[in-house]
Amino acid sequence: MSFLPRRGRPRRKRRPGHLAAAAVFAIGMAGTTLPTPLYGLYRRELGFSELMVTVVFASYAVGVILTLLLAGNHSDVAGRRPVLLCALGFAAASAVCFLLEGGLPALFAGRVLSGFSAGLLSGAGTVTVLELAAPGRKSRASLAATAANMGGLGCGPLLSGLLAQYAPLPLSLPFLAHLALVAGACVIVLLLPETVPDARPRVRPRPRGLYVPARVRGVFTPSALAAFAGFSLLGLFTAVAPSFVSHTLGIGNLAVSGLVVFSVFLSSTAGQSLTGRVPVRTALPLGCLVLVGGLLLVGASLWAGSLALLVGGAVCGGLGQGLAFRAALTAVGDAAPPAHRAATVSSFFVVAYTGISLPVVGVGALTMWLGLERAGLTFTACATLLAAATALHLVRAPRDDSR
Repeated sequence: MSFLPRRGRPRRKRRPGHLAAAAVFAIGMAGTTLPTPLYGLYRRELGFSELMVTVVFASYAVGVILTLLLAGNHSDVAGRRPVLLCALGFAAASAVCFLLEGGLPALFAGRVLSGFSAGLLSGAGTVTVLELAAPGRKSRASLAATAANMGGLGCGPLLSGLLAQYAPLPLSLPFLAHLALVAGACVIVLLLPETVPDARPRVRPRPRGLYVPARVRGVFTPSALAAFAGFSLLGLFTAVAPSFVSHTLGIGNLAVSGLVVFSVFLSSTAGQSLTGRVPVRTALPLGCLVLVGGLLLVGASLWAGSLALLVGGAVCGGLGQGLAFRAALTAVGDAAPPAHRAATVSSFFVVAYTGISLPVVGVGALTMWLGLERAGLTFTACATLLAAATALHLVRAPRDDSR
């Protein structure tokens, strides 16, 4: 008789938590940087210029920004899981475009679809990780979200560089591998609990454009400036660094190119892990100052043609970017009201992805007249001034002592 009540109670299934959501986030973001070491192969095959490389790269950022503007707040209404599944669908469609090898139109289509995926993941993925964390693990969840973002972006070029260099089918196998990972991520999403009460998956997106609640703007502005400065460095490495490694340094190993790009994102993740030990009001300007040091090293590597200095710039700049980025995202996420959190975080990423795209296209245009080294030096000079000015603004701006 004593067993009957136990049989009558349904067992509560343990569902995946914030770490599983972070894994989905990382897999999706890895697809956005997967083509980075392969641009040289596409250039030789299709015969386009360095400017076109940066334009193809920037089309991804256009897709991100459009998605954030048109559907950045959609997961607040439709629910996190449907939006995550849609993002993974776009990631799979992007991989298929690259597998078709249909020339520049297919590259542009793949990059834009990848941007759609990243745009949905940036808001919904971040918020899902934060909301699935237990009350005592909010700080760890914030690190998991930002580490999944940067770590995923870094693993993309590392994976494709290794496969392209040491495995057959260099322009196909990386995307086939990512399709397999995306399939696994879809299974995880189906097992995740929904965190939006009364979610309406079939509701149509209602674009609100850039929306930042009035009470958040004092925190949002300096945080977005720091993100813009840091993402401009990431754009330089993901779009231009592989060309510098192969053309200027004469290193044709695609795995090395992928490792150089990976180093900046790995360092960003390490910088994010330090943010919990430093108050947000200190981490933001400190991160920008470390970023300045990284940019100076990158400039020195372009001047001297040194791989060691380039890697040093990637490590130092990545640390600064990660330190500032997580502090900025934490400040914005904490300040935003729950009903508008995804929309506010999406607006934050619009500013960040503007920083990753526009300056890089400028480098590509300057390369046509000045050459790769001088164009890179011009970029690093401008980015250094921006990061230094942002740090000065953050130091002088009034701060909330509670943060």
